[in-house]
Amino acid sequence: MTVTIHPTAIVDEGAQIGEGSRIWHWAHVCSGAHIGNSCSLGQNVFVGNDVVIGNNVKIQNNVSVYDAVQLEDDVFCGPSMVFTNVYNPRSAITRKNEYRKTLVRRGATLGANCTIVCGTTIGEYAFIGAGAVVNRDVPAYALMLGVPARRRGWMCSCGVQLQGNGHVSCNCGATYQIDDSTCTPL
Repeated sequence: MTVTIHPTAIVDEGAQIGEGSRIWHWAHVCSGAHIGNSCSLGQNVFVGNDVVIGNNVKIQNNVSVYDAVQLEDDVFCGPSMVFTNVYNPRSAITRKNEYRKTLVRRGATLGANCTIVCGTTIGEYAFIGAGAVVNRDVPAYALMLGVPARRRGWMCSCGVQLQGNGHVSCNCGATYQIDDSTCTPL
C-alpha cells in the first residue's frame, strides 16, 4: 500500500500520513498532523498541526480539522461540517493558548453542515444529524438532531436507528440495553 496525494494538495514536511491514505484536490495537511492508515481527505480539507486522526477516517469535502481536534478510528465527517477550537473568538485578540480540545470517539458520524463547538466529546458510534449544532458532550450511540442538538434516539454501530427501550436488537444482529439515558451494547 502507498499514500495517494493529489498534485494540487499541500502536505507540509513532517506530517505523518498512514499507509493507504488518500489526500485529494486542494487539501492542506500541516506539518504536525498525525493521520492514520486508510484515511480519505476530500477536496479542500484542511488539517492543522495539533490534530490526531485515527485509522479509516473519512473526511468529506470542505472540512477544516483545526488544532486541538482528535478523531478516533472509523469517524465519518460529512461535507462542510465544522469544528471550532476557540469558544469566544475575536479577531483583535489572540487566543491560541485557549484552544479547547474536541474528541470524536470511534465510529461516530458527523453529518453534513453540522457544527461541533470546541471542548466537547462525541461518544463512540454517536450520529450527529446534518445541520445540528453540538455544544455539549454527546453520549455513545446517541442520535443528535437540531439547534442546539438534542438526543432524539439511539443508533446501532451499523448506522441504523434503534427502536424501543430495554433489550433491543438491530437487523444486523447487534443487541443493546437501552434506558432513558444510555445505550449499551450487549
